[in-house]
Amino acid sequence: MSLAKEIKRRRTFGIVSHPDAGKTTLTEKLLLFGGAIQEAGAVKSNKIKKGATSDFMEIERQRGISVATSVLAFEYEGIKINILDTPGHKDFAEDTFRTLTAVDSVIVVIDVAKGVEEQTEKLVEVCRMRKIPMLVFINKMDREGKDAFELLDEIEQKLNLTVTPLSFPIGMGYDFKGIYNIWEKNINLFSGDSRKNIEETVEIDDLNDDFLEKVIGGKFAEELRENVELVTGVYPDFDQEAYLNAEQQPVFFGSALNNFGVRELLDAFVEIAPPPRPKQSEERLIKPNEKEFTGFVFKIHANMDPRHRDRLAFVKIVSGVFERNTPYLHVRHDKKLKFSSPNAFFAERKEIVDVSYPGDIVGLHDTGNFKIGDTLTEGESIHYKGIPAFSPEHFRYINNADPMKSKQLEKGIDQLMDEGVAQLFTLELNGRKVIGTVGALQYEVIQYRLEHEYGAKCTYEPLNVHKACWIEPKDPKSDEYKEFIRVKQRFLAKDKRGHMVFFADSPFTLQMTQQKYPNVKLHFVSEYK
Repeated sequence: MSLAKEIKRRRTFGIVSHPDAGKTTLTEKLLLFGGAIQEAGAVKSNKIKKGATSDFMEIERQRGISVATSVLAFEYEGIKINILDTPGHKDFAEDTFRTLTAVDSVIVVIDVAKGVEEQTEKLVEVCRMRKIPMLVFINKMDREGKDAFELLDEIEQKLNLTVTPLSFPIGMGYDFKGIYNIWEKNINLFSGDSRKNIEETVEIDDLNDDFLEKVIGGKFAEELRENVELVTGVYPDFDQEAYLNAEQQPVFFGSALNNFGVRELLDAFVEIAPPPRPKQSEERLIKPNEKEFTGFVFKIHANMDPRHRDRLAFVKIVSGVFERNTPYLHVRHDKKLKFSSPNAFFAERKEIVDVSYPGDIVGLHDTGNFKIGDTLTEGESIHYKGIPAFSPEHFRYINNADPMKSKQLEKGIDQLMDEGVAQLFTLELNGRKVIGTVGALQYEVIQYRLEHEYGAKCTYEPLNVHKACWIEPKDPKSDEYKEFIRVKQRFLAKDKRGHMVFFADSPFTLQMTQQKYPNVKLHFVSEYK
């Protein structure tokens, strides 16, 4: 198959939501439709021993939350689909922000009872800034929740989106009868007491047909006619061009747990979602159909299989064809590397692939060559933009709790920081190590993984830091900068890349420092250069 055809048949998207909206469950059901798994694992269920397929870290299974981005791929009706299931928990938002650099579109999952929640607002804001096409899936329709029109208003107002429903619910909760599929002009009936299966799909071209009463009953038929009339009157018709330009967001309703409305979502998604899109580098815009291969590392994951202590760099292919055993240029190191066993993913199952195309995600075995944001090419020096490190919000000293395991601790911290789990700072004054995180839960994850994956134990000590700021002096040789370094010595540290960082203990200190040293710029994002 030609490069153009391979590009055309790929869809790479992320699923984002607030925790517990059913994002991981939706991922499972999409995999079921793709025939990638035989049974889906119920997330957060003690009765079913099988865990969610995309949660492969032990701590995720215990807590029932996703703390790392999983990459999953499957084929559906001739289309190659790559899903990036992201963490919903706000403590792991940085991982999600980085993942959004690797997707071509997004499905936003919203809980019918809770509506739009804080974390969803933040993630949608990032998608809007990056002009990523978004599809909205309103989940858990078999439970009591908010009125459909109320939810659509909330999505428009809180998320600042222009929505157009492509399906509409018939009833809700105990009265949930099914969904009218505006996109395909049919009704999916929700069946039986078990509420587990779709009883049948009924084609219905005209909602005024008396047949509708027979299918869902008089009361619901009348209600559906009114609702659909209101939908067509109030909301714009679906415009694929507007959706691809992130100016319009189609909405679907369903229940992922009960596998209801998921096929409709998938069918429409395959038809309307964009294939791999061009990506801006610092040098130029790179198009997928360019002959030469380029790609970038958006995630690093150590110990996906603890038995083998392996470390994988996840690379999103932007252009050209990636081939096994072919030497490619590692731009930052300016040296050629070749990869004998590049992996394609299905959660815990990895398969070695010979050829990958734009939109695909490949896992490359890494011995420490890669950092997040690194670029691989066939020779051109290209730097992809937009994979920042944000200023952490929590800071703690990390101490070795077992002096016999110093090497293991050092190696563990080094690898976990390369993954982007948190940020490591070394104080200039005494060389003590400080870990900065976006959320407090990350400390627990680091401690757990150090012990279970590296056999090292650590303890933490609180450190009073309000913000970590990256320092950029106008003139490194000026007296002002020398004085800044002398006066602030106790509050200076270096990050893992060797950049100088200033720890401000309060907003007041930050303000006074900026006033006193106007020629020393303080940045809250590391990628200012």
